[in-house]
Amino acid sequence: MIRRSRSPILTSAVSGKAGAMPQTGRRMRGLLRPGLVSGAALLLTGCVGFSGDGGMASVVSGSSASIDKEVVRISDDQSAAAAKEGVDRLLRQQLTADAAVQVALLNNRGLQAAFNRLGVAEAQMVSASLPPNPRFGISKLSGRFEVEIERQIVGNLLALATLPARAEIARDQFRIAQQQTAEAVLKLAADTRRQYWRAVAANAQVAFYQQASAASTATTELFRRLGESGGVNKIDQAREFAFDAELTVQLAEARRRQGEERERLVRQLGLWGADARFRLPSALPPTPRPQTAKAIEAEALRQRVDMQIARNELALLARSLGLTQAVRFINDAELLGRRTYDRGREITGVGSVQRDTARSSTLELDIEIPIYDFGQSKVAMAEQTYMQAANRLAEKAVNVRSEAREAYASYRASYDIVRQYQNNVLPLRKIIQDESLLQYNGMLTDVTELLTDARNRILSNVAAINARRDFWIAHTNFRHALIGGGVGGDGAVAETALANAGAAAGH
Repeated sequence: MIRRSRSPILTSAVSGKAGAMPQTGRRMRGLLRPGLVSGAALLLTGCVGFSGDGGMASVVSGSSASIDKEVVRISDDQSAAAAKEGVDRLLRQQLTADAAVQVALLNNRGLQAAFNRLGVAEAQMVSASLPPNPRFGISKLSGRFEVEIERQIVGNLLALATLPARAEIARDQFRIAQQQTAEAVLKLAADTRRQYWRAVAANAQVAFYQQASAASTATTELFRRLGESGGVNKIDQAREFAFDAELTVQLAEARRRQGEERERLVRQLGLWGADARFRLPSALPPTPRPQTAKAIEAEALRQRVDMQIARNELALLARSLGLTQAVRFINDAELLGRRTYDRGREITGVGSVQRDTARSSTLELDIEIPIYDFGQSKVAMAEQTYMQAANRLAEKAVNVRSEAREAYASYRASYDIVRQYQNNVLPLRKIIQDESLLQYNGMLTDVTELLTDARNRILSNVAAINARRDFWIAHTNFRHALIGGGVGGDGAVAETALANAGAAAGH
């Protein structure tokens, strides 16, 4: 009988065939079945399943407690309707800073996308915790006088051996993704609160310029009539007209800023259509008594969510380095079980047909031997990556301390500036303008000094509004310098962090 040679099913850099032993099919089944069943049962008991909330419990506890706001992932029509009802209820009243933050947390679609990325990270964690899928194959080779049927199953032994370590790393990656999502929540709350104060300050400036412009318009009309009757010379009349025209330009500029700041707040809140016509206050609230802070550096190091993320990332890299050390000498190891059935026919010299049937089973171990690279490059890369993360953690600790001190110093300085305007600058400016008006009416001074004093009072009032705006922004910065969420930065950092977490969970 003619036998055809078969090429190996698996190929690698160097293949070591461990135990290519023909046996009877019954004997091989007796050897393989109990081991496969018990091994599969053992592996499946350690699998990780999906959580009921997509990992949101940790996000809610890590963020909503710090900002005292409701954090909800919209996953169905019921949750979407509840969120819309809450947003509508808040928008029916004049919007406060706390209400604006709550609307953003319920309605900002970028935040909901961050929650979706967390769900992707959970799916990647579950996938990484599952045993590798075996590969099944069957082939048939037939000729005129023979038939050969081959069945095989291939499994990755290295992936099975490292499954517990890889599953633990995947769980750590998912926990980091949860912390990064909590950081995104805190950042949206901080950015919304800052933009709210900017929008309200723009409203306050417009309101003040409108009052000043109305008073100037009345004075201009009086000067026009006096000019017609000869009571005011042309130069004083022109100075008053120029002052009124400058106020008109400044009012137009204030309205432009008002529109810009409002639209930026609209984007933070995720509103459009009729919902974008919410009402904002026309003046900033009075400044409260300043907070005192003790051990702000230690508090920031303990509470800041980005510090917690950096610490967990360093611990995760340490585990990854241990796994790299453990498998440095083996890149791939696969176990192949093959069962072959051969049936052939042979014609004898007397013209009769003789049938020949054979069954064989083979167990093969395919290992890649590192002849040129004994894992030094992988270990060196892992060690340098770990040291890079350690140095960045040390740098972040220094920066967090500095940011906490800077935020508190800015907060206290802003408070002192606001109090100086309220207690000294604005009252003195009012006295100066009132006295200047009395002297002008008594013909002791000309209109030039009167207009100069009026301009200076307007500038002082605008500066006082800006100082109060800066105080509330500094208050927000100081609060989030202790809990995390960014100190006046943009949203790219959180987006990049979440994207990196999702990519890392896939490895």
